Amino acid sequence: MFPLTEENKHVAQLLFNSGTCPRCIFRFCRVDLHAPYKLPSKELFSDLERFLETEKDELILEVPNPPPKKIRLQELEDGVENLNENTENRISVTKDESFASQHSNLGVCNVCLGILQEFCEKEFIKKVCQKVEASGFEFTNLVFSVSFPPQLSVREHAVWLLVKQEMGKQSLLLGRNDVVQLKEAYKWITHPLFSEELGVPIDGKSLFEVSVVFAHPETVEDCHFLAEVCPDCFKPAKNKQSVFTRMAVLKALNKIKEEDFLKQFPCPPNLPKTVCTVLETECAHGAVFVAGRYNKYSRNLPQTPWIIDGERKLESSVEELISGHLLGVFKADGFNFSSSGREDVDVRTLGNGRPFAVELVNPHRVHFTSQEIQELQQKINKSSDKIQVRDLQLVTREAIGHMKEGEEEKTKTYSALIWTNKAIQKNDIDFLNDIKDLKIDQKTPLRVLHRRPLAVRTRAIHSMETHYLDEHHFRLYLKTQAGTYIKEFVHGDFGRTKPNIGSLMNVTADILELDVESVDVDWPPALGD
Repeated sequence: MFPLTEENKHVAQLLFNSGTCPRCIFRFCRVDLHAPYKLPSKELFSDLERFLETEKDELILEVPNPPPKKIRLQELEDGVENLNENTENRISVTKDESFASQHSNLGVCNVCLGILQEFCEKEFIKKVCQKVEASGFEFTNLVFSVSFPPQLSVREHAVWLLVKQEMGKQSLLLGRNDVVQLKEAYKWITHPLFSEELGVPIDGKSLFEVSVVFAHPETVEDCHFLAEVCPDCFKPAKNKQSVFTRMAVLKALNKIKEEDFLKQFPCPPNLPKTVCTVLETECAHGAVFVAGRYNKYSRNLPQTPWIIDGERKLESSVEELISGHLLGVFKADGFNFSSSGREDVDVRTLGNGRPFAVELVNPHRVHFTSQEIQELQQKINKSSDKIQVRDLQLVTREAIGHMKEGEEEKTKTYSALIWTNKAIQKNDIDFLNDIKDLKIDQKTPLRVLHRRPLAVRTRAIHSMETHYLDEHHFRLYLKTQAGTYIKEFVHGDFGRTKPNIGSLMNVTADILELDVESVDVDWPPALGD
């Protein structure tokens, strides 16, 4: 059933003869039924032509400022007042000379610039789907996004003013929100075609995105007058090639007065000679996350690549030994490594390990069985004797928050080998065992001052346990608040950490070895063997 009624006929005729395509006519006639938009363009054109036919040999169409040629509408020059001049500005068009008969394929729409013509037909969708299938991405659903030239908003605004004025003559109102948005209409038509062609549903929450960017060089200057009228709306921004972004144009259209707009831009818009071009078609998959816990057994391995002034100091890192394998298996473009705290290059991480997460950027493969993940874990562990991972698993972005929460809130247990300058006996260190929840103030250590802001942080040493070794050495086991600088708590960092082991024992103390025995963050979930 044809969606337009007699009430729409005058507006539809006006738009049709100005070069507007049937689907855009539906939009401005407030047709929000999906089915009519899905019909083939040629069928829509024929149906609309039949709807607009009249028994009279001539149609008297009221259009502003008749053009030299009967089918082209000239630009308005005298502002909004010209829209009300319906007595002198008339054009006589016979059936045989109608826009429809002279342009069997309607030409390029003066509003959507071809978007709702050839770019929502099956042939175009097939071409996009061929690129999707050739991209190598693994997906079970997708989100389809489009980027339209900003000048489309200017052209829509011009047609809205025209239609609003015409409807006003019939005491009818047309708000800007009453017009069906171009993206909505495009979505109604193309989404079913994509699902049919690719065999997967369209899902707005899908991590796999297919995006098409359209451009229309011929009309790129349509927006330029807005920068003169509303200069505050167009400010240069980083990563933007042009100030005429869609949001900036919409902002200007909201500010500009109708009469000022009509003085600057033709209403209805001029007919374009060319359709839009596809600037780019891209496929991208949202990041996926892999988490686990790692043990580090080397005292010569940094957590992240150790590069100073562009020069690599050590050949590898915990990050690279883990993430390099994940990058290849997931066929990702890149990764971001994070963990619950970090250890120094000369510190081992023992016990149940340190929680970590790897964000894999734009992965092409995303579906793995638990068996495949277990095999990946084994592959990582066999590749190096410096690290081991456990509990490797896929997690959500939201779950990463549990790891980060633990950085400051949880406790950590350490084992430190201590040296003292003075000879000591066992009873010289026994008193440390009785100290509970000792509060210490730590000024940012000198060794990290280049990357951490200068501040004094209060931390808690929850408990200590000593094992006497000889008169210059003992082992100290500590349970501390996360974020405590253990080395500085031992040697004092030239008085920047108070109190410290040296001041408590009245000796000069230093730390020879340090191991992380446990990181008390209950994440990710243990998987067992």
